[in-house]
Amino acid sequence: QVQLVESGGGLVQAGGSLRLSCAASRSISSFNAMGWYRQAPGKQRDVVATITPDGSTNYADSVKGRFTISRDGAKNTVDLQMNSLKPEDTAVYYCNARGRFFEVWGQGTLVTVSS
Repeated sequence: QVQLVESGGGLVQAGGSLRLSCAASRSISSFNAMGWYRQAPGKQRDVVATITPDGSTNYADSVKGRFTISRDGAKNTVDLQMNSLKPEDTAVYYCNARGRFFEVWGQGTLVTVSS
């Protein structure tokens, strides 16, 4: 069973930047996709960005042009660079990995953007 561990959350002022990192316990090359999701208080969990093994990416409209997802197959990590942060980006961010027969979530990391 693969495990995902997120890091990099914290408190930042609006307009600032944070970089989240997700470390997998085994090779990410076999995953169909990895991604970042977020859940704000009282809201459902929504996709932020996804990336496939060939590097194809998709972003939620709300983060396009501000966030960048990347993967490092040698380190088994997937990062999310978040720039120009807004208060509405405040949420718990979760790393996700999908294989052919499984889906795994990390424990989440809190990002708080102050106005």
